[in-house]
Amino acid sequence: MDIESWDWSNYPYVLAFLFAIEEINKDIQLLPNLTLGFNIYNALNIDQKTLENILLWISGGNQAVPNYDCQKQKKSVAIIAGTRPEFLADIGSLLELYRIPQVTYGPFDPLLSDKEQFPSLYQMATEDKFLVHGVIHLLQHFDWTLVGFFGTAGIKGEQFLKELKAQMEKKDLCVVDEILLSNDWIRKAMLVKMPTGCQHISKVNVSIVYGDADIFIWMHIFMTACVLSSRVWIWAMESYVDLNKMNIRSHFHGSLSFSPQKREIPGFEHFVKTFNPSKYPEDVYTIKFWLDTFNCSFVGSVCGKLEDCPLNSTLEFMSGDTSLMTMSEPSYIIYNAVYAVVRALHDLLLAKTETESTSNANQPAFFSWKLHPFLKNIQFINSIGDHILLDGQRTSSQQFDVLTTVAVPAAHGFTSKVGEFVANGPNNQHLIINEEILEWPSDLTKPPQSVCTKRCGPGFKKVTNETHTCCFKCAVCPKGEISNKTDAEQCIQCSEQEYSNQERNFCLPKLVTYLAFEDPFGMALACTALCFSVLTAGVLWVFVKHQETPIVKANNRTLSYILLISLLLCFLCSFLFIGRPHPVTCILQQITFGLVFTVALSTVLAKTMVVLLAFKSMKPGRTMRWLLASGVSNYVIPSCTLVQVVICGIWLGLSPPFIDVDTRSEPRHLLIVCDKGSVTAFYCVLGYLGSLALVSFSLSYLVRNLPDAFNEAKFLTFSMLVFCSVWVTFLPVYHGAQGKLMVALEIFSILASSAGLLVCIFAPKCYIILIRPDKNSLKSLRNKMDPRRNAHF
Repeated sequence: MDIESWDWSNYPYVLAFLFAIEEINKDIQLLPNLTLGFNIYNALNIDQKTLENILLWISGGNQAVPNYDCQKQKKSVAIIAGTRPEFLADIGSLLELYRIPQVTYGPFDPLLSDKEQFPSLYQMATEDKFLVHGVIHLLQHFDWTLVGFFGTAGIKGEQFLKELKAQMEKKDLCVVDEILLSNDWIRKAMLVKMPTGCQHISKVNVSIVYGDADIFIWMHIFMTACVLSSRVWIWAMESYVDLNKMNIRSHFHGSLSFSPQKREIPGFEHFVKTFNPSKYPEDVYTIKFWLDTFNCSFVGSVCGKLEDCPLNSTLEFMSGDTSLMTMSEPSYIIYNAVYAVVRALHDLLLAKTETESTSNANQPAFFSWKLHPFLKNIQFINSIGDHILLDGQRTSSQQFDVLTTVAVPAAHGFTSKVGEFVANGPNNQHLIINEEILEWPSDLTKPPQSVCTKRCGPGFKKVTNETHTCCFKCAVCPKGEISNKTDAEQCIQCSEQEYSNQERNFCLPKLVTYLAFEDPFGMALACTALCFSVLTAGVLWVFVKHQETPIVKANNRTLSYILLISLLLCFLCSFLFIGRPHPVTCILQQITFGLVFTVALSTVLAKTMVVLLAFKSMKPGRTMRWLLASGVSNYVIPSCTLVQVVICGIWLGLSPPFIDVDTRSEPRHLLIVCDKGSVTAFYCVLGYLGSLALVSFSLSYLVRNLPDAFNEAKFLTFSMLVFCSVWVTFLPVYHGAQGKLMVALEIFSILASSAGLLVCIFAPKCYIILIRPDKNSLKSLRNKMDPRRNAHF
């Protein structure tokens, strides 16, 4: 084979293997008085060559002779191999015939853990279950919610995709373009047509790539055919794939990848710096590596045409590649695999020494299948303190370096560390990214967006699309609810003491309020009540001053005084509804309102009865004269008031009014109100007042046409009509009002109905007393009234 065709990307594995052998041979504790030897064979992608090398190794000669072993004393006891599951499957059946222990340094494969099919195979690598979580954290860090996926087909690829989708679904992330390619197709990719056209690839800006080293072949073809220069690739590669050894610079600048943290094994860097072919003159691969790297040969080499290499020629002077000085993850696995085999061999020899006599010391080497019981239970602490076990047994913690791909000309290593992902169990994981040193694809200056729809900011909630969980609409939170984070699933209800701001992203405390005297409503109603109170007091003063005049006498002075005083109290009770509520004022509000209005209405009823009895008593033989003379009207007011007192007493005894906080009427305020307690009792009070008003209105309507010098009956009828109209209008409006408006409506109804009684009954009389005193005389009264129907009251 021509030297130019040799691929040295895996030669660091050989260096790690040789370093472990040399370190063990120097250790007086391991295999004392024995020197550990080795054979190195190349594993090609051609099945025939792979099987030929295995037969050469088993036969021990220069020709592959099946079922024949030409060497007894130098036979290897185990094989350390594997970078691909297919390779291990090919040689596994052959090696299993001899029960030769196989320790693999390739990626962990659940299929190879089947001890019934591969009883002699041991896996050195551990499962990369935390790799999926690292990818999820990276997507969340950059808010990438819609990504593509490319991977190798088979159980591993499908299992990784399944776990990835399950974890992404929990975080509302989505995968499109799920493309899985078989390894057979990938290896023949240069000769066949692409399975997927570029037009079928979604225009997502981020894609995840999972697989082994062979997937890079297809990715080169795909990127060449479909120019996607602005796409960011996330390499979720298996632990044994060293991206520094892959030629991915041309198309994948700015891509991100995860790599297990490199270990610094004591003495390894010195070993690599001082390594040269003179240490291993029989190793043809090292000699050819030197020829290819330094273009020179050592003395005695078969390539005599080349100049001799300097005696101090070592890998320290190798141009460009400094990654050889640090041990990659695959090299670290090989290093541990050598120690695992040697420690098992050490335990076997120790057991053999204890059971056999020294006379058997020169017997032929033992059979390799005797190593299995010791390999199954092997575990040890290596030189850097890691606990090593076989067959995928892993610790609950794992650390990854986050690398970015940089296109640096004339450099073999082109990955740069930009962060790390640390997983200490499933519930303790964190990702650190240094975005300042990140390099994105050449036509991007910032991280690309890879979303189906833009984020829903604070104040909005996601309304998920039925067809795709990553596609959604943003709806504004309703009043009283907020969302204070991006992409909120549900809005948060503010407490009853808070309200949502205009942007719906913060709850603000509600201000305490009530119908205060300083409010426009409160001030207007208070001034109105005060004016009517003064006016009522003035009317009362006028009536007292002119109490001997005919118009005051004709309308029953005592009842007029009682009515005026009760109306004055009606106007004044309005002040109990204004101002900050207090337990006392809450009780006095409704009780005072009910009682003073009962007195006012019962007084109107009494005045109406007086008018009725007075005119009915004029007819002979009627009992009306006796009723009038006995003063039956005097019992109307205390009787009617007593009934209301009983109703109010029951109200106070069962469920009296109390202070309450209304959190719903005004969105931005906590309204302090007086709760009526028993709503039934409140409407009983109103119902009783309505009954009195209806009876008074009915009687006054019956006597409206009776002759009267000063039209008392007509005034009473009109006043009761106004009173009933106010309260009939009040009830439906009151039920539809909230907050301060409800209190203001009740005050307005009290003032309006009281003012109706005051104006309709006393305004005409005050007009005659003050403006037309000439009509307020006995002469005028005699001229106006018929003597036959005159009545003295």
